[in-house]
Amino acid sequence: QVQLVESGGGLVQPGGSLRLSCAASGRIFRVNVMGWYRQAPGKQRELVATITTLGSTNYADSVKGRFTISRDNAKNTVYLQMNSLKPEDTGVYYCKMHLAGSDYWGQGTQVTVSS
Repeated sequence: QVQLVESGGGLVQPGGSLRLSCAASGRIFRVNVMGWYRQAPGKQRELVATITTLGSTNYADSVKGRFTISRDNAKNTVYLQMNSLKPEDTGVYYCKMHLAGSDYWGQGTQVTVSS
């Protein structure tokens, strides 16, 4: 079993920055993919960014150039640095780990971008 715990959400003004963290624990194998997804009110959950254990990254077009995903394999932690935040970035941000054919999700952390 794998447990994921997110932190770092909050309220920020447009143009501001936040850094999300997600710490994984449990039976974790080195080869896995971690990522961030978000869900705005009334909308489906969508991909934000993913990163492999070797550091290959993938971003949604809407966040390219503003968000940066990174990870510390020794700590089994993934980060999401979010800069130049916009009101449309508002939502619940979820961490996900894809491991050995299964997906594990965190409980989510709220990000609100508003003046």
